[in-house]
Amino acid sequence: MNEHLRIGDAERDRAASDLAEHYAEGRLTAAEHAERLDRIWAARTRADLVPVFGDLPARTGAYAAVPARPRHRPSSVVLALAGVLLVLTVLTHLPFVLVALLLFVVVRRHRRRAWLPSGT
Repeated sequence: MNEHLRIGDAERDRAASDLAEHYAEGRLTAAEHAERLDRIWAARTRADLVPVFGDLPARTGAYAAVPARPRHRPSSVVLALAGVLLVLTVLTHLPFVLVALLLFVVVRRHRRRAWLPSGT
């Protein structure tokens, strides 16, 4: 759910009710309850409610902060497979590269000798 959408009185009532339950269970002092209740009634978006309930256990998860997307990092298995594929690629293509290099050198020397005068 988009936390930047505006909320209405029904959502504020629900938040105030949840806050009252936390107060009744002894998680908040009377002063904290009053302060947070003022913040609930002043809230315009769901994001404004997140700090009010940030340090309290979530009842339904409605006011929990939206978790940041975890950064996807390749696992060690994926990295190991990539390394093995890289090594195999180099090893399987290495003979072709060496043969091509050898042919290049041989052809180049042959052409160089073809241009030299026969007496030298």
